[in-house]
Amino acid sequence: MNLNTSDTTLPILGITAYSGTGKTTLLKQVIPLLRQQHIRVGLIKHTHHNMDVDKPGKDSYELRKAGATQTLVASQQRWALMTETPDLPELNLYYLASRFDANSLDMILVEGFKQEPIPKIALYRDSLSRNDINRNNITPDFDEILDPYVLAIASDIPLETSLPQLDINQPEQITAFIAEWLSSQKTRKY
Repeated sequence: MNLNTSDTTLPILGITAYSGTGKTTLLKQVIPLLRQQHIRVGLIKHTHHNMDVDKPGKDSYELRKAGATQTLVASQQRWALMTETPDLPELNLYYLASRFDANSLDMILVEGFKQEPIPKIALYRDSLSRNDINRNNITPDFDEILDPYVLAIASDIPLETSLPQLDINQPEQITAFIAEWLSSQKTRKY
């Protein structure tokens, strides 16, 4: 299995920030607004926790724990494929993106994976201190969230930057930016 593929046909846009900045909260507002514009969104969310979407005692959990490398659980409303990956050295965003059905989506939003070389919107809140994140009394500088792939910054204060600035508290404005960016990618399917 080739895990180093970057052969996805879907545009990928990251939403990156320090923990606690409100990435999930913002995405919960932006995704429905994108849907209103008939933009079909897939989402990849990175977590540092050892997560399990299955529940102990359920048949699918017990069969997976019995040694199935992949388990697909299906109902009429949804299906989920769980793949055991304990031997992978690290997650590969492009491999994960290639698992999506490109015919049913227009784009993939990514929460996290802030080190990946993908186009992204960086979020910044002036009130968030790094003390809240890792208790070392250093106030985060918005420059720390910037890299060459950041297309815009969504913040609650004006910042000194040449990048487009969006209001983090105006999901409609962020949605409009994403829609315009997506349109510029010329890969949307109708």
